[in-house]
Amino acid sequence: MAKDGEKGDWKEFIWNPRTREFLGRTASSWGLIFVFYLVFYIFLAGLFALTMYVMLQTLDDHKPTWQDRLSTPGMVMTPKTDETFEIIYTVQDTESWDIYTQTLEKFLSSYNESVQVQKNEECVPDQYFEQKDSGDVKNNPKRSCQFNRTMLGECSGLHDRYYGYNLGKPCIIIKLNRVIGMLPGKDGQAPYITCGAKRYKVGQDEWREDTNKIGELEYFPPNGTFNLMYFPYYGKKAQVNYSQPLVAIKFLNVTANQDVNIECKINANNIPIGSERDKFAGRVSFKLRINSK
Repeated sequence: MAKDGEKGDWKEFIWNPRTREFLGRTASSWGLIFVFYLVFYIFLAGLFALTMYVMLQTLDDHKPTWQDRLSTPGMVMTPKTDETFEIIYTVQDTESWDIYTQTLEKFLSSYNESVQVQKNEECVPDQYFEQKDSGDVKNNPKRSCQFNRTMLGECSGLHDRYYGYNLGKPCIIIKLNRVIGMLPGKDGQAPYITCGAKRYKVGQDEWREDTNKIGELEYFPPNGTFNLMYFPYYGKKAQVNYSQPLVAIKFLNVTANQDVNIECKINANNIPIGSERDKFAGRVSFKLRINSK
C-alpha cells in the first residue's frame, strides 16, 4: 500500500488534476517564468550586440588598431616539401628533384611579367613607396610595385626550367614575412640576405660548421637586396595586388654526397639580430644534400 501511495504522489506531482498544476506550478506560473527568462536573455543578447558594435566602430578594415609585432620579421624559403626544411636529391634521378622545380615554377607564376604589368606599376627604385592617407580620407586601394621574375636571373626559371637542379647547382628563393608598416633599412640602405654555414651541435660540448662545404654562392637580385620601393606594406585589404620582393640564391659548387647545414639571414641597419630561441626570426635554416649518384 505504501508503494501505491508513493506512486500516486509522483503522478500527482507531475500533473495534479485538482489544482491543474504541472510539476508543481500552474500554467500562469510557468508562463511568467518563461516571459522572465525570455526578456532576460533578450537583454543579454542586446547588451552583447551593443558591446560588439561599439568595439567594431574603433577598428579599421585596412589596418590593425593595435599592432604588437616582432622587431625582427620572419623569413620563408622555397622550395620545401615538408616542415623539415631539407633539400635532398640525386642529380641523375630526375624524380628526386622534379618536385622542387615544380614547386618553384608554381610559386613564381604570379611573378610573370604579363601578370605584374597588368596588376602593378613601375616604381622609383631605392626609395620607400609611401602612400599616406589624407586625414580621414583613405588612400585605398594602395598601389603596388612590380616584381618580375626576370629579376631573379639564372634562378628565374625562364632560361633554365630546371633551376640548376639537374646540374647540381640548385636555386632557392627567400622572402620576408609581410609586416604592415615596416620600413626595413634607414638612410637609404636596403636590407639584404646573406647565407652561410649554420653552426650546429654534434656532441655535448662540440659545435661544427660546414663552411668548407658550401662553396660559392650567387645572389639575385645582385647582393641579395630587397629594394626599398617594395615597402611599406599596407595590408591585404588596402594593398590587394602586393607582390612580396624575393631573393634567389644559387649554390654553384656545394660539396656532393654530404649534408650541408645552411642558414640565411636578413641584414639591415634597423632590424635587430633575431633571437636564437626563434629560429625563424630574421633567419631560415635548412639542410642541403646533393647526391652525385
